[in-house]
Amino acid sequence: MLWLRSVLFWAFFVASSAALFFVALAIFLLTFPFDRNGKVLHLFSCGWAQLYFWVNPGWRLRVEGRERLPWNGPAVLVSNHQSLGDILVLFGLFRPFKWVSKASVFKAPFLGWNMYLNRYVGLVRGDKDSIGRMMAACERWLERGVPVLLFPEGTRSPDGNLLPFKDGAFRLALDKGCPLYPIVLTGTADTLPKHGLIFKARANCQVHVLEPVDPRAFADVASLRDHVRQLIAQEKARLESGNVGELQTA
Repeated sequence: MLWLRSVLFWAFFVASSAALFFVALAIFLLTFPFDRNGKVLHLFSCGWAQLYFWVNPGWRLRVEGRERLPWNGPAVLVSNHQSLGDILVLFGLFRPFKWVSKASVFKAPFLGWNMYLNRYVGLVRGDKDSIGRMMAACERWLERGVPVLLFPEGTRSPDGNLLPFKDGAFRLALDKGCPLYPIVLTGTADTLPKHGLIFKARANCQVHVLEPVDPRAFADVASLRDHVRQLIAQEKARLESGNVGELQTA
């Protein structure tokens, strides 16, 4: 039955994405003159992404600490990365930010085109020129008072364990002197596993936004990076230990 459920999900995903892209295009055209940072379109995209969570009755989501995230002002958001399902649950934060995502995703019909309309930031992993352009784009958004969200592991973890963190997000926070928000995800590997199209019938996902970290309290990128990684690792272990209340749909 899992394969049938997955086939139905992907069929719904394709059909709904085609329809919702044109809604997104209309929102972009109507709001761009007065919403140059694309906040309205991004919030619509949050709802679009959450739709795929809501149509799976066995998927449950708990979001904690959403209120800590700013509606305005520069901030760097960093999260651990377990699966494509991370995108769905992080959109569930319903707060403005610009994603940093693989450049190839922007070429995907409808979904990628919507990312282009949102002016999210593309990145070719391992390409120094692309990394430089990504950092410059993030700096411009921060200067405009728009948060950016990065996965410091750089790729999805194959087994859920934290990978080493890369420096980019932490360098941005230090250079711009803006708060850095660690975000911890658990359970998302059961939604859309890496290199897989068949997902489990049930997934208990948690998103926890930790208290912001002031980068000015750290002497260099490495110390800030290691401190934030430790915070995420500790909270991830706590959540996975079951030391939380009953999950509810967010």
